[in-house]
Amino acid sequence: MTRILAITNQKGGVGKTTTSVNLAASLAASGKRILLVDLDPQANATMGSGTNKQTVKTTVYHVLLGDAAIQAARITGTQGKYDLIPANRDLAGAEVEMVDLPQREARLKTALEAIGHDYDYILIDCPPALNLLTLNGLCAAQAVMIPMQCEYYALEGLSDLVNTIKRVRHNFNPALRIEGLLRTMFDPRNILAQQVSDQLQKHFGDKVYRTVIPRNIRLAEAPGFGLPVLYHDAQSKGALAYLELAKEILDA
Repeated sequence: MTRILAITNQKGGVGKTTTSVNLAASLAASGKRILLVDLDPQANATMGSGTNKQTVKTTVYHVLLGDAAIQAARITGTQGKYDLIPANRDLAGAEVEMVDLPQREARLKTALEAIGHDYDYILIDCPPALNLLTLNGLCAAQAVMIPMQCEYYALEGLSDLVNTIKRVRHNFNPALRIEGLLRTMFDPRNILAQQVSDQLQKHFGDKVYRTVIPRNIRLAEAPGFGLPVLYHDAQSKGALAYLELAKEILDA
């Protein structure tokens, strides 16, 4: 059965797209059939997968508006050995254009039903906002992964996101659940980071992934080469951490 995971946090700069790209590559390296859906108008997951957002013709924008079948947008065998539904700046206008469309919150879910059987995992990289695009991601998913930095403001935003997930579950997607909270850009020398990490584990228990993603220069460099870190420096701490995360998810 295909597992669909929305990777989301309304706070920007928490490693959401880094997680989407590198988890996709790590799961693919484990022999799983993976599709990554870029649902962010910034299209960083598209670029990080080695696809030029300036030249791509058919994107998730066309799929959401019903102008193209999802098969027409699919790019197979990216640099990370997974398939991709790309995005570009056109997606920024989709929210307004979708307002009057039927089942506007379920457009992505409906589209994915046509190809879901081709994959073991579908990862959805949601934009850093609680908008109609994110709602489409949450309605299509069975579970949510929340990447977050261990800092004070991250805890403030987390409560808003958890409440949003509860509302989506109540109104649109009863099966939606929180898969886990992922600690990213973690520096064990930072006392505040340790304190926030302890609070997360105290309040969320086994919903916090055991794997911790460290702050790592190779992770920051890899998107500039259009590569997941696994294919930029396989022995880096960042690459090893995402391989460990993939193993934790597969073993769950």
